[in-house]
Amino acid sequence: MGEAGHDYEVAGGGEAGKTVRYGVVGVGMMGREHLINLHHLISNGKQNAAVACIADPHVPSQQQAVELARSFGWTGLQVFAGHKELLDSGLCDVVVVSSPNMTHFQILMDIIHHPKAHHVLVEKPLCTTVDQCKKVVDAAKKRPDMLVQVGLEYRYMPPVAKLIEIVKGGSLGHVKMVAIREHRFPFLVKVHNWNRFNANTGGTLVEKCCHFFDLMRLFAGANPVRVMASGGIDVNHKDEIYDGKVPDIIDNAFVIVEFDNGSRGMLDLCMFAEGSKNEQEISVVGDIGKGEAFVPESIVRLGARFVGRAGVKTLRAEDERIKYDGLHHGSSYLEHLNFLAAIRAEGDKVPAVDLKDGLISVAIGVAAQLSIEEGRFVRIDEVTDGSFCRTYT
Repeated sequence: MGEAGHDYEVAGGGEAGKTVRYGVVGVGMMGREHLINLHHLISNGKQNAAVACIADPHVPSQQQAVELARSFGWTGLQVFAGHKELLDSGLCDVVVVSSPNMTHFQILMDIIHHPKAHHVLVEKPLCTTVDQCKKVVDAAKKRPDMLVQVGLEYRYMPPVAKLIEIVKGGSLGHVKMVAIREHRFPFLVKVHNWNRFNANTGGTLVEKCCHFFDLMRLFAGANPVRVMASGGIDVNHKDEIYDGKVPDIIDNAFVIVEFDNGSRGMLDLCMFAEGSKNEQEISVVGDIGKGEAFVPESIVRLGARFVGRAGVKTLRAEDERIKYDGLHHGSSYLEHLNFLAAIRAEGDKVPAVDLKDGLISVAIGVAAQLSIEEGRFVRIDEVTDGSFCRTYT
């Protein structure tokens, strides 16, 4: 129920037979990806849900979303220019926030402070700064009638999920090292090229790599203590100019993260490495074994120290629940499926990726960016004003 002293309506969708109504704020590329996933969740996954409304100030994005809705046979979709109108309409129980990164903070605060409770799935990163993330976390604590999940969906990719299961099962022993490589293509073109500048994205290590810092923490089973990084702008976007400004987002980096249990993580990021068989390669090494995951090859390798190379097993990673692969190998579909299950559980199940997870993934990225700029190790408590361990762990 709502907090005492506030006139709150509890967000709907708890009863198994009740239709959960979605609204999507921001229907650019990622917003439309969410619409497609919701379509498959409803039509192929047989979930009792509906998309009731969308909001986006960019008219071409609105039009593309409406055409998509028509192709799904959806009728009655309401279109708004702004998120406040969508919230005030009362048409939805759940809001998917897939607008540009720099808009997340204000949109989330407006949702949290709205009299009607709305469950929220917010795209990563949670916000572009640690301070904004902390304010969202603190505000959300006053809304027990709402669930908020952060879109760190790489956890759901079948090979990654399988490796998480292996690590949690203890067959690798105590995790000592986590190495994640992402070798991929440059950032795609977004509306008004907002993703070309750190001020809008939070920086590459926040915008893109929060996924990997989240996974490192999950595999390590610990919280970060300090970060060291080296990176630069060496190939991509150097000949682009927008409103007289050249993009300032880095396109490659090495990042080392030290955790409070003594384990370490390393990220190898390159965004001009299209000539790669796999886009993501993850290695987790414990004191008795090693596990690896490969995406999009969708395989997991598992070996033990005292058996050696001959004993390494290769496993195929699949999830029969996936009805649509989409841009993220089925992980966005599973993210929606699990979030809807949490909504249906009415407080008996928490979001798989909560606000604390979102905050910590941003904090590591911010520390890494600062490390590159200043050429030194950066303690996590430097970017969290010393409140990180005390308040958010």
